[in-house]
Amino acid sequence: MKAAQLVAPRRFKFVDVPKPEISAPEGILVKVERAAICGSDMPSFAYDHPASAYPMPPGVSIHECIGVVAASRSPRFKEGDWVLALPDRSNGLAEYFTSAAPRAIPLAPFPHKEQILMTQPLGTVVWACRKLPNLLLKDAVVMGQGPMGLLMAHTLSNLGARTVIAMDRLDCRLEVSKKMRATHTVNVDREDPVEAVRRVTDGRMADLAVEIVGHQQETLNRCLELVKRGGTVLAFGVPDDQVYGVDFSRIIRQNITLIGTIGPDVQNDFPMAMDMIVQGRINVAPIITHVLPFEAAQRGFEMFVNRTDGAIKVVLNYDGV
Repeated sequence: MKAAQLVAPRRFKFVDVPKPEISAPEGILVKVERAAICGSDMPSFAYDHPASAYPMPPGVSIHECIGVVAASRSPRFKEGDWVLALPDRSNGLAEYFTSAAPRAIPLAPFPHKEQILMTQPLGTVVWACRKLPNLLLKDAVVMGQGPMGLLMAHTLSNLGARTVIAMDRLDCRLEVSKKMRATHTVNVDREDPVEAVRRVTDGRMADLAVEIVGHQQETLNRCLELVKRGGTVLAFGVPDDQVYGVDFSRIIRQNITLIGTIGPDVQNDFPMAMDMIVQGRINVAPIITHVLPFEAAQRGFEMFVNRTDGAIKVVLNYDGV
């Protein structure tokens, strides 16, 4: 089978490797149809690693995948089933990967493969929102309007937030925020976030601030400044460092609740996210900016990490492989 392999920083090479064999008792083999690039795939691609780390295992790193079951050891799945599944080793940059039944769900019939693929990232948003208090008539901020921030903005609107203030540095993403039901947008390079929230909320400040940028510490501390006394900060963005310099005094003195999240609960949150898409309760189409052939993975990753050509969610199409 064909797979993409990182042979140097930011450089893929396509290689022919054996089709993986199922080893888990509940394992399945999936033939990939669509896969999407996620921010958490970036460390493998964009970060500097020791020379000894290369070449990386074929297929690394992609985990947002849908496809067809090619073989199964699980009574839950049979050959030909259409599924969303998490690859065992985030090695979805290949024609086939193995997964396990607890990490997969059957997909409902839906005509748009790129959109139903968004079940995976939306499922992580569902998991995070299950941890939040009631949001009816509350003021919310979403710091970061990449794919996850956009899905979060729409979901908070669905949950009844009075205001959903979307913040980012890129105007092209903030334009999409409006399509994802943000009530207000703020370019943080042109407007002070604290003053913007104070203005939008008539001085109340936010009940909830979601940090969904990750990979640095500044935005988490900024979110602590955006919430009112007794407010909540949801830490969604993936950290690069084990220890963060957080304004702990502000958390204590302002009685702020800090919630960490990573997930999801596959068998509960993915089906819920799928239903939201299939039933039209959330329109994920605006975040899907590019659909490229699998063979263009190099270009797709470069577009995603460099944020060029208005790239938000980049999907790879494996149908021609």
